[in-house]
Amino acid sequence: MKRLYYNAEIVTMRSPEVYDYIIAENGIIRCVGRGEAPAGDFEKTDLKGSTVFPAFIDAHSHFAAEANSQLQCSLNGTASFDDIKKRIDNYIKERNIKPGQWIKAEGYDHNLLKEGVHPNINLLDRICPDNPLAVSHRSGHMGVFNSKALEALDVSASSKPPKGGRFGHTDGQLNGYMEENAYIDYIKKIPMSSTEEFMSAFERAQDKYASYGISTVQEGMLAKELCPLYAALLRSGILKLDVIGYADYSHADEIYSLFSGAYKHFRLGGIKLFLDGSPQGKTAYMLEPYKGEKEYRGYPAMSDRELTEAIEYAAERRLQLLAHCNGDAAAEQFLRCAEAAAERYPVIKSLRFVMVHAQLIRPSQLNRVKQLGIIPSFFTAHSYYWGDIHIKNFGFERARGISPANSALERGITFTFHQDSPVIEPDMLETVRCAAERITRSGVRLDREEIPVFEAFRAITANAAYQYGEESTKGTLEAGRSEDLVILDKNPLKQDISRLGDINILKTIRSGSTVFSRE
Repeated sequence: MKRLYYNAEIVTMRSPEVYDYIIAENGIIRCVGRGEAPAGDFEKTDLKGSTVFPAFIDAHSHFAAEANSQLQCSLNGTASFDDIKKRIDNYIKERNIKPGQWIKAEGYDHNLLKEGVHPNINLLDRICPDNPLAVSHRSGHMGVFNSKALEALDVSASSKPPKGGRFGHTDGQLNGYMEENAYIDYIKKIPMSSTEEFMSAFERAQDKYASYGISTVQEGMLAKELCPLYAALLRSGILKLDVIGYADYSHADEIYSLFSGAYKHFRLGGIKLFLDGSPQGKTAYMLEPYKGEKEYRGYPAMSDRELTEAIEYAAERRLQLLAHCNGDAAAEQFLRCAEAAAERYPVIKSLRFVMVHAQLIRPSQLNRVKQLGIIPSFFTAHSYYWGDIHIKNFGFERARGISPANSALERGITFTFHQDSPVIEPDMLETVRCAAERITRSGVRLDREEIPVFEAFRAITANAAYQYGEESTKGTLEAGRSEDLVILDKNPLKQDISRLGDINILKTIRSGSTVFSRE
């Protein structure tokens, strides 16, 4: 039976204009119209004056990591080493953790701690003398391990960090800190939770995304170690949102061979690699030194040769490539190598490569982004969460230009927004507010790159669908598109920007099925 949605303000995202009703059938929109709803044999849904948008599309996050975060001790919001100790102590007591069991905690931010530095091995040894403990930074690019953890991971003073990563030292001894490829390599070696625990966590993570109006989710780094979990996830049949995975480039052939079939709600979208780190962690690769530093400007994760090989790998297989680039030097490396490769592989310009985060890309570099058909996906909520830190690390003028969405808009570049969950909550309305308002935690306005609210919503709907090559089926409300809807209690386009966070998501619908309801 056909479904009729009526008595609503319907925004198709083709334009800000409002429509009055939607007719859908078998999960597909058949018609979007104005005026009085037509008579007929419909399953009718009175939306009681609410607002309908296309369901939001997650342009970049880490689905498995969001699930995994629910199995760890949360350190979000901790303001001191004492807070960290209390959180972990309570976690041990509540979970009845036995000596020798691994403990993982995530979400501290040294920028927000009273001490202003990362925790060290001495603190973690005092907290957990009998358990291996790993504490992850909120950025996901660094963390700290206690002595038991280093021992279990076979890391000693003589160990060498992998290329593109670093071990921390104090007085010639390991202090437990690791960053970038070192942290990434060793955190993957920690034993995982049971498959049953992960399946339950996947369900909770999926429900969280849906509660924020999201119908399509990204697995932004499908590592080899995650493949058994994903195989179990697909066997379980619990997926109700669409998940698009990007294979770790270093194991891409193997991962593609494992998931070569067709799956309901899951597909591989291409490959993923890292070119640098985090601006708030001062590991983003910059063309100029960080403020207050004579020479230090972060560092690259790959050589030009390695990056060019990855780009050519993607071109030869017609695969989309996602490149993590925060700093302008990382962006320059990506553009330089992509330009060179495009001379041999013109197809690159049609593959919709994505520059993930692109936070400190320069406006002049955006001209080359457009020429290459690259899509910048901005972590624009950084303007609020770490805007004050960016002012400290780069100076106000550089910080004003972080996540340059307006510069991209002026150049006619298709761009998207994301939250990089679990780094922050997958709150799309907050992201839209941050993009339009650009105010830091302390109230400083980064006033150069704000964009209209409508364009911000396009970044998480129509543009995000384009990023995935799904613009013919998702991202707008029109005939032939999937019945993917988010129902809001107010029209965001008619609200003050500062009040966008007060809007409630009433319902999320994926292919005609309700996947979240506030009722």
